[in-house]
Amino acid sequence: MHDQETAPGHPERRLSTKETAELLGVKPETVYAYVSRGQLGSRREPGGRGSTFDAKEVEALARRNRRESGGSSGSGGELSVRTRITLIEKDRYYFRGVDATELAARHSYEEIAEWLWTGELRPGITFTAPKAAVAVARRAVDALPEHTGPTDRLRVAAIAAATADPLRFDLSEDAVLGTARILIPTLVAALPPVRRAHRDEGPLAHRLWARLSGRPADEASLRALDTALGLLVDHDLAASTLAVRVAASARAHPYAAVSSGLGVLEGPLHGAASGLAHRLLLDVLDQGTAAPVVADELRAGRRVPGLGHRLYPGEDPRARALFALLKEIPGAAPALAAARDIVATTARHTPLHANVDLALAVFTVSSGMPPTAGETVFAVARTAGWIAHALEEYGERPLRMRPSGHYVGPRPPQPLPE
Repeated sequence: MHDQETAPGHPERRLSTKETAELLGVKPETVYAYVSRGQLGSRREPGGRGSTFDAKEVEALARRNRRESGGSSGSGGELSVRTRITLIEKDRYYFRGVDATELAARHSYEEIAEWLWTGELRPGITFTAPKAAVAVARRAVDALPEHTGPTDRLRVAAIAAATADPLRFDLSEDAVLGTARILIPTLVAALPPVRRAHRDEGPLAHRLWARLSGRPADEASLRALDTALGLLVDHDLAASTLAVRVAASARAHPYAAVSSGLGVLEGPLHGAASGLAHRLLLDVLDQGTAAPVVADELRAGRRVPGLGHRLYPGEDPRARALFALLKEIPGAAPALAAARDIVATTARHTPLHANVDLALAVFTVSSGMPPTAGETVFAVARTAGWIAHALEEYGERPLRMRPSGHYVGPRPPQPLPE
C-alpha cells in the first residue's frame, strides 16, 4: 500500500540543500557529508541547479540526530556524542580507525595532528607561529607572576593570541585548520625557555624541550617526547574535551574552545596526575625503595598515582609504548626501576598496571624536568585533539550540547524571602 504523499498524483515533497541544512541545523557542506556516508539520499532534478532531498527522509534523520545527540549511552545515563575521531576498545585505542600507538611510533606529533584533523598524512609537516602572535602571547605570559603554573600560562597565551587574530570568528573548516596550525606553536613559543641557547624551529618536540629541561637533548629523549605528544593527542571524551565541545557547540572560536579545555585540565582530577606521579617517583628514588612511600600514600587514604585506568582493565597502551622508548635512554634506568618497584609493591594490595602518567613521570624525572612538565606535555599534545573535536562540533547543530536540568529544589510557589 502506497503512502499518500508518494502515491500517483501525490509527488514526494523535495527540499533544497539550503532547506535541508536549516532543518538539520548544519552547514550545507555537512548535508553532502551525510550523502557521502549513505545517511541521506539526493537527486539532481532535470534542468535544476542543485540536488534535492526527500523531506520525509530529512525529517527522520533530524529526529535520529536529536535522539543520538541528547540521549543517554545506556550506561548510567551518561551523555553520548557521536564522533569519528577516537575509539577506545579492548585495551587499545585508535585515531580514525588506525592504531594510535603505531601512528605515534611512525609519525611526528604534527603529522598525527594533521591526520586527526583531516584524515590525511602530510609527511614532514611542521607548525610555524607568526611572529606577531608570538610577540603578543609572550608579553602576556611574561607579565604573569613567576610561580604561575604551565596551564595558566598556556591559557593566557591562547587568549592573547586570539586578540591578535582578526579572523578568529571564521569557523569554516579551512580557517579553523589555519588557526590550529599557528595556535599550537604559539602556545609553545610563549612558554619561557629553560635553556637560553635554543632555536624556535624544527619539529615541535624540539622547541618544547627547551621549555621543559635545562639539559641538552639527545635523539632518544627527543624521540620519546615527540612520541609522548603523539600518544596524548586525544583520548575520546575526557572532561576537558567535553568542555571544548560545549564551547564549540555555542560557536566559540577555536582559541576560546581551547581555553575551555585548558581550564578543565587544570583541575586536580584531570591534569595534575603526572605531577603527582613525578613527586612519587622522586620520593621512591630518595628512599631507595617504594615500600614506605606507598605505605604513606595508602595510610593517608590516597590512591597511588600513576596506576590503573578506568578505560583499560589491562595495560594502558600509551604507557606500554612510552616505557619501550624510555628503556633506550640510559639516564632513565633509575626512574624505570623505581616505577617497577611501585607497581610491584602496590600489586600486593591491588593489582593495577602502570598508566601513561607514571610513564610520563619516568620521562620527566629522568630528563631533569620539574613536576609540572608532564602537565605541559599533556596540555600541548591535547590541544590538537581539542581542535579536532571543535571541528567536528562546528559541523553539528548549534547549541546541541544542552542537557536538561533535573530540578530537585522546593516546589513553587514559595513565599518571598524576608
